[in-house]
Amino acid sequence: MNTTLKPLLVLFLCSIIGSARADDFPADTSRKVKMPPARKMMRQDSMDRAAMNHAMHNMMQMQQGMSMMSHLYSRNLPMNRNASGTAWHPDQTPMYMYMAHPTGPSGRPWMTMIHYSLFIRHTNQNFNNPGQRGRATAFDAPNYVMGMAQRPVGRRGLLALKAMLSLDPFTVGNNGYPLLFQSGETYKDQRLVDRQHQHDLFSELSVGYSYALSPNADVFGYIGYPGEPALGPPAFMHRISSFNNPDSPLGHHWTDATHITYGVATAGFRYKIAKLEVSSFTGREPNENRYGFDRPRFDSYSYRLSVNPSPSLALQFSQGFLKSPEAIDPDHNVTRTTASLLHSKLLGRPDRYVSSALVWGMNSHDGVNENAYLAESSLQLGRTALYGRYENITKSVDELGLHDYFFDYKTEETFPVTINSLTLGMNHRLLQLARTDLVLGAQLTGHLPGKSLEPIYGKIPLSGQIYLRITPSLMTMMMPGGPMNH
Repeated sequence: MNTTLKPLLVLFLCSIIGSARADDFPADTSRKVKMPPARKMMRQDSMDRAAMNHAMHNMMQMQQGMSMMSHLYSRNLPMNRNASGTAWHPDQTPMYMYMAHPTGPSGRPWMTMIHYSLFIRHTNQNFNNPGQRGRATAFDAPNYVMGMAQRPVGRRGLLALKAMLSLDPFTVGNNGYPLLFQSGETYKDQRLVDRQHQHDLFSELSVGYSYALSPNADVFGYIGYPGEPALGPPAFMHRISSFNNPDSPLGHHWTDATHITYGVATAGFRYKIAKLEVSSFTGREPNENRYGFDRPRFDSYSYRLSVNPSPSLALQFSQGFLKSPEAIDPDHNVTRTTASLLHSKLLGRPDRYVSSALVWGMNSHDGVNENAYLAESSLQLGRTALYGRYENITKSVDELGLHDYFFDYKTEETFPVTINSLTLGMNHRLLQLARTDLVLGAQLTGHLPGKSLEPIYGKIPLSGQIYLRITPSLMTMMMPGGPMNH
């Protein structure tokens, strides 16, 4: 018998049996009730029709479920929980994507999904302090595209494939895009400062397999080259709370910079609402050749505990030891600790929701702890969105290339600097065509870098940008607890 029909037949029989339970019969079966034969036959016929309708209803639900994509690493979790790498989102996270259900050569269905984001924008950094450090303008287009595919393996297994590409090397440039007070990675063997590095052409190529021990428990494995280890919250471009913001957070290298790592192996176990993962991976961040593949080293490790206590919340705590993450400082090892709380809540309709994130990251090295705090939120009201991001981060003067300004020759010490940053933005969907959105937006960022940096950057540096964003449209469905996106 066709393997696809077997589970349907089992469900069909179970539904018929289930429909003939005690609640379909008189409560007291020991009591004899006299009934004319004709009426008895009519009642039995009515019960049979009810049982058949119940079975057909269950069968339709199963068919609909088969056409829906589950979580990539669990057959028993909703697809909305998918995030970057193996991280978790809240179950009520909206999703902007295209879906298809092709059938493979074996006859088993593949569930596929594509989502992407393209910002065509003009950015103007530190525009109120001409001649000061960080003053720059650019016309660029940060972007990425991610494809996912999955198919069941046997009765309990699930195979997942994922690929993420970015054309940043072509649309942003070799030295990234201007972003005040950003730091991390290099260009021409020099530390990038006041710029966000572009992402690699191949940002993720991964395969995962999960096995359902029961509806409440899964084990899974994940291998990526490149991929993302179990460290930090979902990467910023995949968090729905930062969906509208084209810029990377200033604390990117404190929390989620490992989302592109050349060589990752992760093993995990889920029980009900909690998941524990461990990873071995390459600590070195990608090199300046953004088109190729770096050598895998597997010299670093991490662990992460994730808990989703309700459909609207996702929490995680993680810690990783990164060996020599920066090429410019090869003897510099980092212990990275992160914690985050993500929240997504529907506001009556699928296209009305609020999504927020609280993220903390700490880099510890050489007896120094450097902290980064982030709070961001996005309010979607139909075609219009309002969003914001606040950051407080401590960076060393070497990280910002300020050694000559802050070096104390008497004590031979440098002192960290603290930066506060607030971004407010708004956008509006201009057009929706072929399940694709064209959105016009603008945002303004103000910085409070402290008085010690005023002679260098000026007073309250301001940065702004306008953009057109192109993404797939929001997908909607109904699920327990109210309307949900799909």
